[in-house]
Amino acid sequence: MTETDTSRSYVTALARGLSVLKAFDEQHERLSLSDVAHIAGLPRASARRALITLQTLGYVESNGRLFSLSPQVLTLARAYLASSPVPRVAQGFLENVSESLGQSCSLSILHDDEAIYIARSTRKRIGSLQRDVGAQLPAHCTSMGRVLLAALSDKELNAFLARAKIQSLTPYTVTDRTELRTLIEKIRRNGYAIVDQELEVDLRAIAVPVHNASGRVIAAMNVSAQASRTPKKQLVEVFLPALRDAAMRMRPLLIG
Repeated sequence: MTETDTSRSYVTALARGLSVLKAFDEQHERLSLSDVAHIAGLPRASARRALITLQTLGYVESNGRLFSLSPQVLTLARAYLASSPVPRVAQGFLENVSESLGQSCSLSILHDDEAIYIARSTRKRIGSLQRDVGAQLPAHCTSMGRVLLAALSDKELNAFLARAKIQSLTPYTVTDRTELRTLIEKIRRNGYAIVDQELEVDLRAIAVPVHNASGRVIAAMNVSAQASRTPKKQLVEVFLPALRDAAMRMRPLLIG
């Protein structure tokens, strides 16, 4: 499809409705019309029409002045999880890794400039950030995000580094784009990424790529642990082999 065809097929109202849904998160559970318009970057009238439509369809609830998402929104996520084989195939492997290492294990894909969790072990989670399925975290300072960035072509990586908001989340976050590129190139050579307290203080994680049966990187899998209790040597000598073994055994089951 050409750029002209894409422009003609683009449905602005649908795009606005989706931007309204994305305005809600753990920091913005209930929003006024003005709040929604501001966060979504929409005119107030457009935000109002989108909210009324979503409310009519059952995706948004209102107590009069404040709006919130309804449980029906979960059906949208369920549609992805039900139609994609990757989370279903991965879940058992994540649970096995988590059980053997005594740590949380997760699977993510890259979407725009963020790593999105599509599967998660049920073991007790650490850290203060919400990381359930569907959570989005910046790719530049997460182990899975960097593994997924390493799988991009040079052209795609250049585009990411040119546009992405490289923000500091802790005193340890790498924000220099040249340094970040160097780290990603190292990940390409080594086949894994370690992120040490760049996303959250006292959180250390290691990630590996997950390939499908044809060899394409389709996701990243990681294990996270408390930095104060887990030395980097343990990540490389104990966690990394477990992750690589799970990714290898998962690969022939991921057709397509």
